Amino acid sequence: MSAIDFSHLTVEERLDLIGELCDSLENEALPISEALAAELDRRDATFEEDKRHAVPWSEVRASLWRNRT
Repeated sequence: MSAIDFSHLTVEERLDLIGELCDSLENEALPISEALAAELDRRDATFEEDKRHAVPWSEVRASLWRNRT
């Protein structure tokens, strides 16, 4: 495989490119273990219930700032 020079891109542009490359892959083409696939399926199945118990980051951050020593 030939090397491609990405040095002209900013860090943000490189991260965007990584995201676009990942998004272009078909889910079936991703090499994941059966254990990881099972865990992702489990999380997907419980997502709606789990998000009801989620705490917004702004509240977590505020709590951390209040409780810091």
